[in-house]
Amino acid sequence: MKILITGATGFVGKELVSALIGHQLVILTRDARRAATTLGTQHEYVESLIELNDLNHIDAVINLAGEPIVGKRWSDKQKQVICDSRWNITSALTQLVNQSSQPPHTFISASAIGFYGRQGMTQVTEDSPVHEEFSHHVCKEWERLALEAQSEQTRVCITRIGLVLGADGGALEKMLLPFKLGLGGPIGDGKQGFSWIHIDDLIGLLKFLLENSQTQGVFNAVSPNPISQKDFATALGKALHRPALIPTPALALRLAMGEMSDLLTQGQYVVPNHALASGYHFEYSDINQALNQILNH
Repeated sequence: MKILITGATGFVGKELVSALIGHQLVILTRDARRAATTLGTQHEYVESLIELNDLNHIDAVINLAGEPIVGKRWSDKQKQVICDSRWNITSALTQLVNQSSQPPHTFISASAIGFYGRQGMTQVTEDSPVHEEFSHHVCKEWERLALEAQSEQTRVCITRIGLVLGADGGALEKMLLPFKLGLGGPIGDGKQGFSWIHIDDLIGLLKFLLENSQTQGVFNAVSPNPISQKDFATALGKALHRPALIPTPALALRLAMGEMSDLLTQGQYVVPNHALASGYHFEYSDINQALNQILNH
C-alpha cells in the first residue's frame, strides 16, 4: 500500500514506520531533511499538505499528529496549541479525502482515552457515557473531524489510545528516574485507573485495522487489563528491583502542574471491547510481562 503518515517522527510514529516495511510511505513532516535522517531516505517526504491537491494516489492515511498533551502547563494558550495541532491537520486531511475522486480506502486517526474524562472506578468501554472536561473537548472535535472523511469509499477507524509503554520514549521514560533511585511510588491514593498499552500492541492494532477492511469506528487502544495506579507503581518497582513505596501527594502535583495533573490523579479503567470483538489478539495483556519485556529485554 501507499500510506500517508502524520506524526511519524514521534514516539509511536517512529515504531510504526519501522513496522510498515514493504509499504510505500509518504511522511508529512515540518522538516523533511531531519525526518529523513531519523526515518530513512527511502521514504517520500511532504512538508505541507498544501503541496497536495488530493489523495488519489494514496491507499491509506494514518494520522498520529498532535502536540504532546503532557509537557507544558495548561495555560489557555497551551490548550489552544493542543487543540489546533490535532484539529487543523485532521480537518485538512479530511478535506483532501473528500475532494479526491479515488480517495484512500482507509483513514486511521488517533484519539485518546481522555475522550471519556474522569470515570472513577467504573469500567469504561467504547460505549460508556463521558465526563465533560478539557480532554473530552479535545478528543470529541478531533474524532468528529476525522469521521467526516467516512464514505462508501473510505472507512474511518478512530483509536482512543491509553498510556503507551515502550523502551525508547513516551511516559515510561519520564517515570524511570525516581523509581530507579528507589523514590517511586503511587500517585495520590493510588486507586485511580491506569489504562496502558505496550507499544508493540499499539503498532499491532494499527496494522490490524489497516489490513482488515471490515473494521471501522472507534477502538480503545489499551490492554484488556487496566490496573490501579498503585498496582502499576508496584509492578514498575518490581521490574526495576526497587522499592515503590513513596507516594506523590495529589496536592503537590496540582501545585506543580495545575489542571494537567488531573491526567495523573484522575484515572480510568478502560477496556478494548471493540478490538477484542474484531479479533485482535493482544501480545501483552499483563503489566508485569509488559514491563519485564521493555526494561529487561
